[in-house]
Parts: sequence; C-alpha cells; structure tokens
Amino acid sequence: MGSADGPTADEPDGGSRKTRDTAVSERRFRFLVAGYAVSSYGTFLNMVALNLFVYETTGRALAMGLFMAVRLASGFVAGLVVGGLLARFSAKSIMLWANVGQGGVMLVLILAPDSLVTGALMAVSVVIGACGTLFMVALRSSIPEMVGEDRRAWANSLSITGRSMAMVAGFASAGVVVSLVGYTAAFLLDMATFVICAVTVALLPIAGGKGAGSETGASGAGKGEKEAKSGPRWRPVAFLALAAAPGLGLMVALRGVDAFGSSSHNAALPIYSTSLDASNPAVFVSAFWCVWALGNIGAQQVIQRYTQRTGKTVGALGFGYGTVVMSAAFIAAFAGFPLAVTAVIALIAGAADGLTEVAYTSHLQTLPATLRGHAFGLSATFENLGFGVGMILVAAALDRFSPLAVVGWSHGAAIVVAVVFLLRVAALRRAEPAGPMGRAGGAGRAGLRKEEAVEGRPDRGDRDGAEVSRG
Repeated sequence: MGSADGPTADEPDGGSRKTRDTAVSERRFRFLVAGYAVSSYGTFLNMVALNLFVYETTGRALAMGLFMAVRLASGFVAGLVVGGLLARFSAKSIMLWANVGQGGVMLVLILAPDSLVTGALMAVSVVIGACGTLFMVALRSSIPEMVGEDRRAWANSLSITGRSMAMVAGFASAGVVVSLVGYTAAFLLDMATFVICAVTVALLPIAGGKGAGSETGASGAGKGEKEAKSGPRWRPVAFLALAAAPGLGLMVALRGVDAFGSSSHNAALPIYSTSLDASNPAVFVSAFWCVWALGNIGAQQVIQRYTQRTGKTVGALGFGYGTVVMSAAFIAAFAGFPLAVTAVIALIAGAADGLTEVAYTSHLQTLPATLRGHAFGLSATFENLGFGVGMILVAAALDRFSPLAVVGWSHGAAIVVAVVFLLRVAALRRAEPAGPMGRAGGAGRAGLRKEEAVEGRPDRGDRDGAEVSRG
C-alpha cells in the first residue's frame, strides 16, 4: 500500500526528487552567500574608512577607540536579544532589516550636516555593531533549515570563504577607495553593498526563525519553544542552550577567550609592522592578512571536499586542536622570523582559523532549533565581550611590553582553555561506553561508533565529535 509520507516502490523518482530539492536549496544558498559576501565587503571597507573619517573629523585617537567600543557594545547587546527575536520573527525578516538598517544609517551619515556628523557617527557605530551581529546569528542558526543537517558543514565553509574573500578585498581596497574618490563615495559604495544583500535576501525563500516551531521530536523542544517565546525568560533559554550538552558551555567560553587573543594580534600588528618598516608599516599588515586569508580559503576548500567525500564534519575536536594551532601560529608570527617563514606561519594561522570557524559553527547548529538562536546569540555576546575587554587590556599592555609578550600571554590563555576543552571531550568519550545509559540507552546518547554513523543528529545527543547528553 502506498504512503502519503513519501515515495514508495511505485515512485522510483523519489530519490531524484530529493536530489533536485537539494540542488535547488544549495543554489539558493550560493546566491545568499554571494549577497552576504558583498555586504561583508562593505563591512570591512567601512571598518577602515569610518575609522579614518572619525580620526580626521575629531582629530583624536581616543574618538576612534570610543567609536569601536560603542560598536562592540552594540554587538554585545544584540547577541543577548537575538535569540528572542528569532523566536518571534523569521530569520529572513531579521536578515533583511539588518541590511536595511545598515544601509539606512550610512545614508544618514552621508546626508548629515557638519554640525550633526558626530552624532551620526555614533548612530552608525550602534546600528552597524548591532545589525552585524543580528545578521550573522540569524544566518548561522538557520543554515540547517536552509540546506539540511547533512550539508551544514559545506554551507558554513562556503559562507566563511565568501567572508574571507570579502575581508581581503575590503581591507585592500579601503585606502585606495578613500584616497581616489573620497569619504562620501566610499560611504555610498558601502551603502550599496548593504542594499544588494537586502535585495538578495528579499528575493530568496529563507527558512528559519520564529522559534523554528516546525521542528518537533527533539527532546525538550516543546518546553524550549515555550521558554523561547516568553519574553521575560529569554536569558534562561540562552543559558539552557549551553546546558543542553556537557562541554558546550566550555566551548563557547573558549570562543570568548579566543576573541580575547584575537584582539592582541589585531592591536599588535601595526606596532610590529612599524618596527619592521617605519616608513611604510601598512605593507606588512596588508601582506599578513592577505596570506592569512589565502590559508583560510584553502582550508575551506579542503573541508568542503572532506565533508563531501566522508559525509562527516570536522567536529568539536577539530575546533579544540584548531584553536591550539591557530593561537600558537599567531604567537610565532611576532617572534621575528624571516619574512618567508612568517608568511608560512600566517598561512597556517589562516587555515587553522578557518577550521575552528567551521567546526564551531557546525557544532552549535546541532542544537535543537528552539535553542540554536539563543546559543549563537550568547556566543556572539561572549565574542564581543572577549574582543572588547581584550582591546582595552592589550592597548594598555603594549605601552609597556613587546608585541610578542602581549600576544604570547593573550593567545597563551586561549591555548590553556583549549587544552582543558580537549581533555573534557576526551573524558566524555571515555566515559560514554560505561555510562548509565549503556547500549540500551543508545537512543539518548551516541557512542563513538554510532556517532560516526549518525553524525549531527541532535535527537541522538551527538555533537560532531564531542560526546554529549541531552539530559
């Protein structure tokens, strides 16, 4: 007897229909990534152009620091509320209005009279910081609905590749654009990139958001959805997301410490570059980030081929080991090696950074949809907090200590936490076979072999290599 739920023996085209659906969703996602890459170019372009404009307008370096602090603080707050927004609104609407908001505030800056430029700049820092976080969380938390659980690693890798290419283009062209056409034209170009991304989002059917109420069957999903939709309780839901699996909270904490370490090399690079070539310090910084991006993009290509061939993601262990390698590489980059060796180190740092990004994002995406947005939002909050606090402490430390020393202890902290995380994952793996659920409880927990067979199944409790329990 036939079934209304899917193809049977009388419907031999069921497999081909699924293949066509997968191809369509992947093609749509490629268009979305293209729009995202364009807006990312605008983001990195305005990171340079706006900082230069702030300094030229105010004549004070402190104003640049305040501008960045407001931007990070806005991202911090947005990370706390985005989970609640995703429980009420679709991911598409959040992504659309995030781009409209960024494009609109750039128009405000362009049209602002001289007497209101300072206020317009503060508005830009607030909106750009908040909307950037809203868009990123909405995108990453909705990827499993857009392309399917089994293709999330591919989708993450593709989006990170687009962002890395946009970063290189944005940083490389910012100085040229400003010097050739001026700030107003640069801001118009920046606004246009957000408009293009908004149009792309508007034209595509994008799943996700609204609490992902269609997802049922995951343990605790109903309770999580009720909590996610109750406004006053959005904070407990965010922490519930981290408590959904042993080690997940530590993983997010490691991400925050990693952001703290990232602040050190971002602040130290211009100083170190000046010591190498005081007449043209921008050369080393630009070359370093270009080589870093090449390593990042190369890693994404390897990851995509690995997931296509094996059907697996790099896993939580990849995140831990990648963090160790990346942090060690950034420390070595300031050790005074010859430029050729430093280029290789930058390449390794970029590749390891790409690995950790995909592993981390794919790992959080295995959470139930009702918790996923809160987890990504809280993660963004930790990252903004780590980077913001790091910029303050690092700036003070660089007045007294060498770049190598500052980067060493900052990224050294990330290595220490990464080792703790790896030991935690190893302990969970060893404990699983003898756990209270045993083989009879395999539906609640997945052992190492079962995880290899059903990787990424949140209903099985596995998290891409880190043994977990839904509790």
